Amino acid sequence: MSTPSLADLPVRRLTPRDMPLCADLSEDRGWPREEHKWGLLLSAGQGYGIDDPAGGLVAACTVMSYGTSEQPELAAIGMVLVAQRHARQGVGRRLMKEVLALLEGSPVTLHATPNGQPLYEELGFKTIGRAEMVRGLFRASGPAPAVPTRAATAEDLPALLRLDAEVFGPDRTHVLTRLPAFADQLRVAESPSGELLGYAAAWPNMETHVIGPLIARDTETAKSLVASLAAHTDRPLRTDIDVRHEELLTWIKSQGLEPVAFNAVMTYGIPELPGDWPRRFTPLTVAAG
Repeated sequence: MSTPSLADLPVRRLTPRDMPLCADLSEDRGWPREEHKWGLLLSAGQGYGIDDPAGGLVAACTVMSYGTSEQPELAAIGMVLVAQRHARQGVGRRLMKEVLALLEGSPVTLHATPNGQPLYEELGFKTIGRAEMVRGLFRASGPAPAVPTRAATAEDLPALLRLDAEVFGPDRTHVLTRLPAFADQLRVAESPSGELLGYAAAWPNMETHVIGPLIARDTETAKSLVASLAAHTDRPLRTDIDVRHEELLTWIKSQGLEPVAFNAVMTYGIPELPGDWPRRFTPLTVAAG
């Protein structure tokens, strides 16, 4: 029996049961397995993949959709991976085209590596900004940020969701309600009167804790949230910060985190991301927008 060509292999929906295959694909491309993150993306979002008749996946990606209507107000594509043995054969382009067809009419965003950016540009994505990944052990130095923070409680959830809707734009309740189980820490900053000024999570990813999302009234509040998360872990921290937040980037590097890489923030079908970017410092993960 002849082996089907790559062009004939169907794209199918992935489920949380496919998480080990997705982690294998990550490892095949030299990425960490990131099983914890794959689990969230496949349960809160949608996964799409192409099965390899020889076993495993030829390619995969995830889509996180936001909004309350059947037509997503924003969809974030992430984790676009093609097995090394099938690289440079048009598989990634084909998968992206099929996913974009499924999302027809919905604004789309993604974070692109330098290697992936040319493909996304060919498909019609436009670069609207950049995010810088930083990583390292946090070593507190200089004046301590002054905004009070504390661990979040279940009673904070309604106010947290309201703040997030103001800042992010489309509703992402289905993701944020998973944060207490997904993250090792979820902290809030508040005013003396009890007004919620920001929130941030730190979730485990291999040997690091990833900070995200980070929503804050201003840079001082963002610093306070980062410092409070750092004070409760002995792992290295990692996060992706919008480069327009120059003050936060300068400060966090002064605390021991080092630059790792840049990603291009890209959109398809909209000129800019919705929401209030000055209060949006980091995404939950670049794979989720």
